[in-house]
Amino acid sequence: MRALVQRAAAGSVDVAGERIGEIGKGLVILLGVTHSDTEKDAAFLSEKCMNLRIFEDDAGKMNRSLLDVGGEALIISQFTLYGDASHGRRPSFTEAARPEVAIPLYEKFVELCRGYGVRVATGRFGAEMLVSIRNDGPVTILAESR
Repeated sequence: MRALVQRAAAGSVDVAGERIGEIGKGLVILLGVTHSDTEKDAAFLSEKCMNLRIFEDDAGKMNRSLLDVGGEALIISQFTLYGDASHGRRPSFTEAARPEVAIPLYEKFVELCRGYGVRVATGRFGAEMLVSIRNDGPVTILAESR
């Protein structure tokens, strides 16, 4: 499981011209699932994301987590995180899990994040989404469960 985590001043997601999710200060998490992922991966990665110390403290050092700052999370499923562009010019997505594997794990990840008391907004799995991210910093971290 992979999470591309962006510290955000704000974020939103629209589907077919309708705003379906929006956050203020917090994290935008683009989440990819591969074939061998399990609920254990979702638990590990949700804990990592919720406690990742990428928000500044009073001294200006990245020393606070999403939980510390009371931020929100926008979680978007993104199979392209498992795209392989090492051969040719068209990426292969064979490492991305099929929906029957990915959807339950994506939903489990969201549920686990909410379990930390974080307000979570989501996209719509499999939909064409317009995601707006006001990346703060910019700060972008790739986290993986393996």
